[in-house]
Amino acid sequence: MTEFQQVILEKSQNFIGRKFVFTAVSNFFHRYDRGYFTIVGAPGMGKSAILAKYVTEHPEAIYYNVQVVGKNRVDVFVATICKQIVETRRETRNCESLHSLLQQVSDQLQFQQKFIIAIDALDAIDRTTHTLGSNLFYLPRYLPRGIYFLLTRRPYERKKSGLLIEAPSQILNLAEYPEQNQEDVQTYIRQYLTPVNISSNALHSWLINHHIHPQEFLEYLCAKSENNFMYLSQIISALCEGFYSHVSLEALNTTFPYLSGLEGYYQQHLQTMIPPNAPSCKTELKLSVLKVLVQFSSPVSAEVIAHIINADEYDVEEVLENWVEFLTIQQSDREICYSFYHDNFRHFLSKQTNTS
Repeated sequence: MTEFQQVILEKSQNFIGRKFVFTAVSNFFHRYDRGYFTIVGAPGMGKSAILAKYVTEHPEAIYYNVQVVGKNRVDVFVATICKQIVETRRETRNCESLHSLLQQVSDQLQFQQKFIIAIDALDAIDRTTHTLGSNLFYLPRYLPRGIYFLLTRRPYERKKSGLLIEAPSQILNLAEYPEQNQEDVQTYIRQYLTPVNISSNALHSWLINHHIHPQEFLEYLCAKSENNFMYLSQIISALCEGFYSHVSLEALNTTFPYLSGLEGYYQQHLQTMIPPNAPSCKTELKLSVLKVLVQFSSPVSAEVIAHIINADEYDVEEVLENWVEFLTIQQSDREICYSFYHDNFRHFLSKQTNTS
């Protein structure tokens, strides 16, 4: 796990809350003698931080991050995981089969002892490196006793999950816990508003100069964050470093000059949605859908989008389904409606489409 130590350290810094997630994971591990537990959430909701925090507190767990450069291929995954297992469980014998190695580990586990493999960002895998119809990363369909996988991934359609498993499993969707998420967001912001922390950064001066009460700041940022920790961390870091000294509270949500990390993050989303090397005919339709979608701050149906751009509704639905990890999907008046997972991302896309 040494090669991932820096990632774990960065992801777990300033970690706050998420007790409801850890409780659910612990309950699952105690309820079943093996299994898959998957944490699902939109980009920026803190999945990577949760997993990094978990392995920090459970150093015996094996960790793998698919988003690290060069780590999204199945052959690299199998080789890396097998190497980590052999180094961690010295009684095992190295072999090319992950399943065989896990069986060795299982045979050596004591009663109720658990062996956990944590994989972050499973959705970032390079599917072209897989045999058609196989599990993502060739994860075992059946698990030996005492073997657990703790996974994170963005939202996806069940039919496109990429996993066929015959073992106990549970999915925790962060979006289904709005109250708990909101509490953690408030706690995250409050840590920067304590007398000890606020005196050592430019946030205090910014609040005074703009006549903003800390509680007003907390409530505004909570609402604008939409429970997105990536957005929160970028905004607060910029304020603490003094980059927003002349920006008003209301302008924070649409100001990007010093949020290079957030812009780069959003740019990756956009390239996933509309790949630069995609056929021009598909790119044209996707760009048309995108230009309409950014105009709506509330959810909109595929039918409405198709009518506006004069396209086949089925083709529009297909585009939206492929973008599901970046969208919030709601059922409204018997229609499925779509909006971007975060309004700040919509603002970013609006600027991009206006300059294209």
